[in-house]
Amino acid sequence: MQIRFGTDGWRGVIAREFTFANLSIVAQATMDYFIAQGLADAGLVIGYDRRFLSRRFAERVAEVAAGNGLRVRLSDSFTPTPAVSWAVHESGAGGGIMITASHNPPEYNGFKIKENFGGSARPSTTRVVEEIVAANIANGREVRKLPLAEALRGGQVQLFDAGAPYRRQLSRYVDLERIRAAGIPLAVDPMYGAGTGFIPELIPGAIELHSEENPGFGGIPPEPASEHLAELSALVRERNLGVGLALDGDADRIGAVDENGEFFSAHMIFTVILRHLLEQRGLRGAVAKTVSATRMVDLLCEKYDLELFETPIGFKHICELMLDHDILMGGEESGGLGVKGHIPERDGILLGLLLLEAMAVTGKGLRQLLNDTMDEIGHFYYRRIDLPIDREAKERLITKLRAGGVRTIASRLVAKENFRDGFKYIFADGSWLLIRPSGTEPVLRLYSEAGTPDLVEELLRAGREIAGL
Repeated sequence: MQIRFGTDGWRGVIAREFTFANLSIVAQATMDYFIAQGLADAGLVIGYDRRFLSRRFAERVAEVAAGNGLRVRLSDSFTPTPAVSWAVHESGAGGGIMITASHNPPEYNGFKIKENFGGSARPSTTRVVEEIVAANIANGREVRKLPLAEALRGGQVQLFDAGAPYRRQLSRYVDLERIRAAGIPLAVDPMYGAGTGFIPELIPGAIELHSEENPGFGGIPPEPASEHLAELSALVRERNLGVGLALDGDADRIGAVDENGEFFSAHMIFTVILRHLLEQRGLRGAVAKTVSATRMVDLLCEKYDLELFETPIGFKHICELMLDHDILMGGEESGGLGVKGHIPERDGILLGLLLLEAMAVTGKGLRQLLNDTMDEIGHFYYRRIDLPIDREAKERLITKLRAGGVRTIASRLVAKENFRDGFKYIFADGSWLLIRPSGTEPVLRLYSEAGTPDLVEELLRAGREIAGL
């Protein structure tokens, strides 16, 4: 068995790669890591989402942790990933484990490691865990387990409500009274996931969709993308609501629908919240974004004279910057956004509440807030498409692009290249095209941003031509 951690954790299809046996091996390697790093005595926090068998998988990890002498606080119910991260931070635990496959289709489950600072495991950490897995398999390392019932009786494993301290943190960070007083009519779609119940509990009167238990997620991957939020959009229009918020399967990513019932992307959310933090809260700090995130962030940084960091795709890279620098806000195209004064972690629920706070303070809808900013810095349109590509074609394309020679795209002169993660071509007017072959899937992703929707489509077509797809 070869274990590889992706952008955030190890994931696999349940009963194929993600089995109790494989999970036990990964859990043992993780405990070996915590012990070697001197973190075991501080204990471990374990949580899980609402996927098929997630609770049982979490209990198995607790058994392995207890069998290796670690004290465990195991969530007594499903809980958001940011709640587990906050529990690690607040309790001073040595680390945490979250059983979730996030936004992946229902047949998947996954294993996320949280480090003692309350954020996703850094690449340097997951590389070591991968090496320990391989060494343990080669050496026939025994998996040490203590049956859960025995661990509970002996106190090695304790059940706790991971949601309660997290809700208290949200109440401290966000002006809930201001939001409640504004009376913004809203709907929330947790997409059958671990964020169910959290926003309506904090903002009474919020309508919640898809809150029942459904490990199949209604046949839709729990990802808050435009194609998955038709029901939320329709509800906002039909009931004349002010906003719709959507969370992914473990509630660490955010999506939204504006006052017109139109999809409000992560780029737009990033822009609106960054402006809110700067102007309404008076905060300052550097900003971090991934290579596929909107140029609107760049322009706001120029406007407010803020340092901007750009990273490869994956919030783990932003997390590292948040640990080493004074980062006001960091974000990625997929809806993972984090803010200063919390934990170095993306948090869909907190970011949703900050959107409501921005609306409550200004009395404006999301689209109005975005348009106010774009009227100052320029109007931008964005789209990403995912295309199937076989391994040979992907390798040929990578070789071709690495060799250089792409001087014009869609009859436009390339002004700048950025090959930090994929192949990004930037034009004189600020528009850009990113060609990014997936490192783990037979998929080619094309991203484009420009001043008009027509130019976005033109650049995407040109990207397909370059790829021969």
